[in-house]
Amino acid sequence: MNLEIRDHFIQQWKKYFNNADLPITFYYTDYPGNASVMSSTGKWKCLICQLQKVRSGQSLAFNSESLKCGGAKRYLGFADKIRPNFEYFLSCGIENEMEGERYIRTPQLVKELMKNQKKLNIPGRFIVFKRWDNLNEDDNPEVVIFFAPPDILSGLFTLANYDQSEPDSTITPFAAGCGSLVYFPYIEKDSGRPRAVIGMFDVSARPCVQEGVLTFSVPVVKFTKMISYMDESFLITDSWKKVQNRII
Repeated sequence: MNLEIRDHFIQQWKKYFNNADLPITFYYTDYPGNASVMSSTGKWKCLICQLQKVRSGQSLAFNSESLKCGGAKRYLGFADKIRPNFEYFLSCGIENEMEGERYIRTPQLVKELMKNQKKLNIPGRFIVFKRWDNLNEDDNPEVVIFFAPPDILSGLFTLANYDQSEPDSTITPFAAGCGSLVYFPYIEKDSGRPRAVIGMFDVSARPCVQEGVLTFSVPVVKFTKMISYMDESFLITDSWKKVQNRII
């Protein structure tokens, strides 16, 4: 990680977003470094809940063994499939056997949805999550993730579209919480026009974040450009100042 970029963004973030929480990042590696590798023992816990520790400043690493959720394994690239009968789990369930989440109307629609979602080609045995200010020179963050309320999202969303004429600089694909934080933005990083992803609409994962908070995940290749535009963008206008005054 270029430490000048790291420190410059911290200054710019405080300048335009006051004391709002810094984002977290992730990258894949074979060597977790100073990140704590999560244990494979203990009871199941949603990845989104565990990321609260990262948001608070603790760096965490996960591998296939430490991820107990089949969805997390799949969306983070450690497995090809989520669980047996997943098409029933996400839809109507199986009578007297499995309760369905009822997020998709039929098992057939789930199958169609999953056909278009391929396993990620990940370059390491671990995925490491670090808060932005904890990055060091040996880290290579690939996606930046903000947990933010609407006023902050409005600033990030508008900045993401600053250098293009297309209206879809940001997408909101249907996915589990970890899918919107990791899977889709990781795919976007290799696109000719990388887009940001707004997420955390997953009803099952919503209890792991505060009320009124969504996520904005953006590939680093796009994010570094966003940083460079901050001092010439709408962020210097009175319009933004009115919004910024509401950010605590």
